[in-house]
Amino acid sequence: MLIGGIEAGGTKMICAVGDENGTILDRKSYPTRQPRETFGELISYFKGWDIKALGIGCFGPLDLNRQSETYGYITRTPKQGWENCNVVGTFQDALGVPVGFDTDVNGAVLGEVTWGAAQGVESAIYVTVGTGVGVGVYINGGLLHGLVHPEAGHILLMRHPEDHYKGRCPYHGNCMESLASGPAVEERWGQKGHLLADRDEVWELEAYYIGQAVADYILTYSPQKVILWGGIMHQEKLFGMVRKDVVKFLNGYVSHKMLQESIDDYIVAPALGEDPGIKGAIRLGVLAL
Repeated sequence: MLIGGIEAGGTKMICAVGDENGTILDRKSYPTRQPRETFGELISYFKGWDIKALGIGCFGPLDLNRQSETYGYITRTPKQGWENCNVVGTFQDALGVPVGFDTDVNGAVLGEVTWGAAQGVESAIYVTVGTGVGVGVYINGGLLHGLVHPEAGHILLMRHPEDHYKGRCPYHGNCMESLASGPAVEERWGQKGHLLADRDEVWELEAYYIGQAVADYILTYSPQKVILWGGIMHQEKLFGMVRKDVVKFLNGYVSHKMLQESIDDYIVAPALGEDPGIKGAIRLGVLAL
């Protein structure tokens, strides 16, 4: 059985065709332009395959309330031309198959729960720290939705006492995305992160903010696995630094052997490498059936 998947990002759209076991048979990437042009390319790609369903993990914010008149829409995104864009309806009408739909990070955590580092757990989070910060939340055996969907990349943090950077986010000067995203690193230090690999002070500050946020997520979501990724986390030394700061911020309050004895197996990189999002999208398509 062939299932289509789309990892829909603000810069590029990754399309793939796979099977219900997560094996990817073909993929192609398209630049994210305006909706009509972009969707036209994606629809043409999938019409070349006999897919039975399509799953989409999409940048947002999104309307995920199935009772809403705008279910399946991108809502108040700052990305020009994409506000109030009917994603699900466009693909359902064009392809005539069921469409699963969720945030890109919820798709990624679903991929890791199904085939990756979080297999066998009932609760996990996937945190991506890159151009923005997003958090996918899988709780008690399902993806978390509520009033809207988790926007935990904008959790408010205590500033480091020596950090006087104004913050990157136009909404919150001291949220995680504002202080720890890739653009925040570049603006604060004057260079992109990959050019700062030997500057320990850069990564100590990043670990302070990421570790603080992960401690907050542990206190609120109580996940059984924490997966960290995104461009910033490609600095491998960050994992050990973040783990230490998580322990410091929790300060012994949460007592569990995973934190005390096995934190290296608790806070991890994705097992699916760069594929959690697209494999999670395929899984969304399977669930849509």
